Amino acid sequence: MTPASPTQPDPPADFEHEFITGLKILFEEKISFNRVLGLKIISLKPERVTARITMSEHLVGHYAHNRIHGGVISAGLDAMGGLAVMAAIGARHMDESPLQRLQRFSKLGTIDLRVDYLRPGIGEQFELRAEVLRLGSRVASTRMEFLGADGKLLSTGAGAYIVS
Repeated sequence: MTPASPTQPDPPADFEHEFITGLKILFEEKISFNRVLGLKIISLKPERVTARITMSEHLVGHYAHNRIHGGVISAGLDAMGGLAVMAAIGARHMDESPLQRLQRFSKLGTIDLRVDYLRPGIGEQFELRAEVLRLGSRVASTRMEFLGADGKLLSTGAGAYIVS
């Protein structure tokens, strides 16, 4: 195995079980609104996070078509952007303990969010993905996707988050 060249960054490190478990508890249980949405983390990597929402009657926005409410899509994308920033911050500070990294998220907050609704959200399950485009010392920029169970892109999002 050859070392990475100076022009290419080292590949991102995988997170420890303790960090993943702590972040799942924070995201899925301690953030009450994420519980309402039913957000469940599927994958937590430094470069991309993935979660799932299972459709339920309290998420319906249009009763005649059983479509998911646009606010659920928006809130889900916003939460995923925040989760992606948490993962990126966690990856940036791998020299710290998992507990120290989990405490870094206390100042994280949304400062801008844009959502484009491309298709109606009809289905039993939805997948949400997010990645950080840039992690600065004060602001992070993200890109998010909301997909149907068939993988079809239903909505996209872009967000900016305060990190300090």
